[in-house]
Amino acid sequence: MGRGGAGRGGVWRARAVAGSRPPGQQPPSRRVPPQHRATMSKSLKKIVEESREKNQPEVDMCDRGISNMLDVPGLFTLSHITQLVLSHNKLTTVPANIADLRNIEVLNFFNNQIEELPTQISSLQKLKHLNLGMNRLNTLPRGFGSLPALEVLDLTYNNLNENSLPGNFFYLTTLRALYLSDNDFEILPPDIGKLTKLQILSLRDNDLISLPKEIGELTQLKELHIQGNRLTVLPPELVFMADTCRQILNLQRRTMTSQRRSAVSLWQPRTNKSLASASVFVSFTLLLHVPIIFLRISCYS
Repeated sequence: MGRGGAGRGGVWRARAVAGSRPPGQQPPSRRVPPQHRATMSKSLKKIVEESREKNQPEVDMCDRGISNMLDVPGLFTLSHITQLVLSHNKLTTVPANIADLRNIEVLNFFNNQIEELPTQISSLQKLKHLNLGMNRLNTLPRGFGSLPALEVLDLTYNNLNENSLPGNFFYLTTLRALYLSDNDFEILPPDIGKLTKLQILSLRDNDLISLPKEIGELTQLKELHIQGNRLTVLPPELVFMADTCRQILNLQRRTMTSQRRSAVSLWQPRTNKSLASASVFVSFTLLLHVPIIFLRISCYS
């Protein structure tokens, strides 16, 4: 299962620590009393009705104890909405009816228990932001890469690896931010180079042992988070990419022993009077046994 590192900033990122139980012990019952279920259903129905009557484009059902989207009366009749927030609920699946929300641009399923997605999710032609962070996904549905407008995809803290991605995943060429942190990736597929509009790529806290040279094709990249992996070498293409874009690379790392400090040289920027004239040079060929923390590329004009 994906591991939990320090969370990134932003409205969609949070952390949760799962409690441990002795082997064989069942989790405490969370059965909702009938009267509470009735109250919750009325409350959700009111949200749906208000959205329909007032033509409200945003629907927020965060932390409502929802375990099935089909239990929300009239939810899938809201074809006009552009944003739906269902974070911090108890969802285990997303129904095929999701395709009925044909104008949706933002879907937030953060911190549920979702184990699978329907293939119909790829029919959401206007979807721009999809947050599936902190769920239980171990695979993505066939055709997932057919989302033509997707710009931000958060898959943080799931159980995904390189074999979980469908064949057309890297057809998501409109992506500007891709968060794959806290999963089980050992290899980053070379097709990552096809996502040429990426500005943020987060790969922290996986099991990566190397990065493909194709990462150098991501010429618009501004942030690359790679801490908490098993990387011992960085591809030289990162340097070429930085030189081309007149960027400065800063590599931060965990505290090293004095012996490691003397044995290994890190990338350092060579700066003049202004950061605009900064260039990058490499004083090593291999970064051996160094726990890499964070690689950030910042553009200056």
